[in-house]
Amino acid sequence: MALRVHHLNESRSQRILWCLEELDLPYEVVFHSRNAETRLAPPELAAIHPLGKSPLLDDDGFIVHESGAILDYLVRRHGGGRLAPDGATADFDRYQQWLHYAEGSAMLPLMLNLYVMRLGHGGVPLHARIDSEITNHLGYIDGALKGRAFLVGDSLTAADINLSFVVEVGRAFGRLGPYPGLGRYIDALHARPAYKRALERGGTYALGA
Repeated sequence: MALRVHHLNESRSQRILWCLEELDLPYEVVFHSRNAETRLAPPELAAIHPLGKSPLLDDDGFIVHESGAILDYLVRRHGGGRLAPDGATADFDRYQQWLHYAEGSAMLPLMLNLYVMRLGHGGVPLHARIDSEITNHLGYIDGALKGRAFLVGDSLTAADINLSFVVEVGRAFGRLGPYPGLGRYIDALHARPAYKRALERGGTYALGA
């Protein structure tokens, strides 16, 4: 049985398709669409996992949720040594930190920004703190990439794939101006053949433009 990805349009699950393409693994895409009014995932996803969120990976009946966990699972179970440093090296420890940092810390202020924007004037008291945190995280990533093409080592890892969403959202919010290096970084990732193949499989993805 091929790996099956429950894919939600315009979402984090695009990264899972990209990882699968980089690993050249066969997989099936099960498409799910957001509610046009609420932008929430459809209730059908809750029948696959109680949280009702995407992405979800189905590996012969074993369901894996959470983007970072799915990427880690694919690399460990199906990667054959690709997309991660040797587990006995210090680079692997750095890779693990970046892999989890993407959703663990970096994404939080960007998501808060999205929600607070919807509050209009009511969200104004939170703007300064959120802006400060976005600057803190984007500056940290930009500094780590100075003189580098990838976060760890000399080749793409799953950490780059996971962190790409943070940079994409940062660009969508118009926050990359002070960090031209992040713009070059995401443009180079988007130029990869596997990334382009994933876009063809996953459908419309505005953040990939």
